[in-house]
Amino acid sequence: MRKIFAFAVAALFCVMAFAQKPTVKFETESHDFGEIQEKDGPVSFVFKYSNTGTTPLIITQVNASCGCTTPEWTRKPLRGGENGEIKVTFNPANRPGVFNKTITVYSNSETPTTILRISGKVLQRPKTIEDEYPVVMDSLRLENQHIPFTKVLPKEVKKAELKVVNTSSVAVTPTFINVPAHVTIESQPATIQPGQKALFVATYDAEKKNDWGYVTDRVYVIFDGQRQYKNQITLSASIEEDFSDVKDEDAPVLEVNERNHDFGEIQQGTKAECDFIVTNTGKSNLIIRKVKASCGCTAVTPQKTVLAKGESTAVHVAFDSRGKSGRQSKTITVISNDPKNSNIILRIQSIIVAPGKEMK
Repeated sequence: MRKIFAFAVAALFCVMAFAQKPTVKFETESHDFGEIQEKDGPVSFVFKYSNTGTTPLIITQVNASCGCTTPEWTRKPLRGGENGEIKVTFNPANRPGVFNKTITVYSNSETPTTILRISGKVLQRPKTIEDEYPVVMDSLRLENQHIPFTKVLPKEVKKAELKVVNTSSVAVTPTFINVPAHVTIESQPATIQPGQKALFVATYDAEKKNDWGYVTDRVYVIFDGQRQYKNQITLSASIEEDFSDVKDEDAPVLEVNERNHDFGEIQQGTKAECDFIVTNTGKSNLIIRKVKASCGCTAVTPQKTVLAKGESTAVHVAFDSRGKSGRQSKTITVISNDPKNSNIILRIQSIIVAPGKEMK
């Protein structure tokens, strides 16, 4: 009899606990703003809800799916029958096109998570001169400070240009210094009148550069003979071999004994060294064009740069841990004439132990 009574009491408490849970009910769980103008700025919508339960409802957290959406909500507990609001603000700046965002509502309701949605389409505002030419350089505005030549063949001469505009009230005649021998650059026109748009036209001679892989140079723009460090333009190119005429059966094939080498723990200030063994398993000579480390703390030296069929060589790596601490990871890029592995990445890693600390 006592067991039956205890069971009945427990069941009653469970029923009461369930009945006492608050319940959140929204008037709507989605809102379509339709078409909105980017130039008009942020738009808002208020999601209204009520507690249809009998115990206090608490909204514990409201999270938006992106930083462009900001929620504000009623923080105080709501008794049964009381109403609350969640105001959602969407900022359309720099977000033209269709959008669909979610807002996740967490509460102590019997349904603890509710997903709200806002949607619409942002109509892009007309671009200003400041939008099109965001970089300020003395009397000029530039579309950016980078002229990319992208992929360039080893003997190719390639042109690229950068758009500029003179927003001052006087004519400007920019000149350039620190221009490397493989680059020519000029302003077209040479003198840019007030309000006039122009081009910085650069020509890149890869054969004169005589390098491989991703490479960069910097030139400086001079106004009235004055050099300022900030007035610089970066030129970049990826100098890559043309493999379109190479047949797979005749090509060299680069294989390496490992792609990752872990030195484990080493004492700060010491050097760690290893060899990556590169083998040519193809039918023609493998040429190692370039070996480059990601930082000056790592020295790389290939013993040979031309490997006949079946021949191997060591790429010796020496990592200097001076000034380093904690976990370190460096990369070595090997560029070759293997059409399928023209750029391979090798990695070394270690944990640098500070002086006075014991290694595990």
